[in-house]
Amino acid sequence: MCTVTFLRVANKYLITSNRDESRLRKTALPPAIHRIAQGNILFPKDANAGGTWIAVHENGNAVVLLNGAFIRHSHNPPYRKSRGIILLEIIAERSPLNAFNQVPFQNIEPFTMVLFCFDELYECRWDGRRRHIRLLDKTLPHMWSSATLYEPAIVAKREKWFANWLQENSTPSLNDIMHFHAAGGDGDLFNDLRMNREGHMLTVSITGIEISGTGARMVYKDLTTETEYQQILSLTGALTTNE
Repeated sequence: MCTVTFLRVANKYLITSNRDESRLRKTALPPAIHRIAQGNILFPKDANAGGTWIAVHENGNAVVLLNGAFIRHSHNPPYRKSRGIILLEIIAERSPLNAFNQVPFQNIEPFTMVLFCFDELYECRWDGRRRHIRLLDKTLPHMWSSATLYEPAIVAKREKWFANWLQENSTPSLNDIMHFHAAGGDGDLFNDLRMNREGHMLTVSITGIEISGTGARMVYKDLTTETEYQQILSLTGALTTNE
C-alpha cells in the first residue's frame, strides 16, 4: 500500500500497487471475489485485520490505499478501525466519493485513497483532521509514494523513474507496468520500487488491476512465496453516475 501508479492505455485503465509491510505481518490471502449486499468485490484480504489495500467492484469502481496523507505522521495506536476495513466500506457504496465525505474518520490513522469511480479519478486524503479531495486527469499517468516511507526528494526521484520508463513504454500492458513496479529504481534497496530495508520493512506483494469495458482482471504477485495469482471479475456496468 505504499507505491501506486495509474495509467490509461487505449480503452483500458491500469492500477498497480506495491505493498510495503513489516516482515512480521501475516501473509495476505490472494484475490478472491467476495459477494456482499451491494454486489461483488474483488480484492486480496489482509490476514491481520480482514480488510484490504486494493479492490475493484463489479460496477467498475476501484480503489487503492496508501499509508499516510501529505507528510509523515506519528503512529499512535490504538486506532478505532483498520483503514483497510474503511476502504471496503467505501468501495461498497453506490457513491464511493460521497462515502469518503460521510464516513466518520475520528481516531483513524491518516491515509491516501486513490479512487477511480464512474470513469473519474480522485485523490482522497485524510490527514487526521481534515478530508482533502482532488479530481485528477484520468488521461494522464499518475504515481504516488507513501508519505510515511519516502521523503519528498525520493518521491520526486521515483516520479522521474516513472516518466523515463513511460518514454520507452508508451503503450504498456499490465504485465509491463507490474514489471516496472518490480524492477524500477537505481539499486538503492531502501527506495527502489521493490524496496527492502534490511529485512524489517519490504515490498511483500505487487497487485495490478486492468479495467476494460466488460471486465476487470486482477494479477497478484506474492513476493514472499514468489507465487502469482489471477482473477477475473465481470462488470455489470449498472452504475453510471456519482450521485
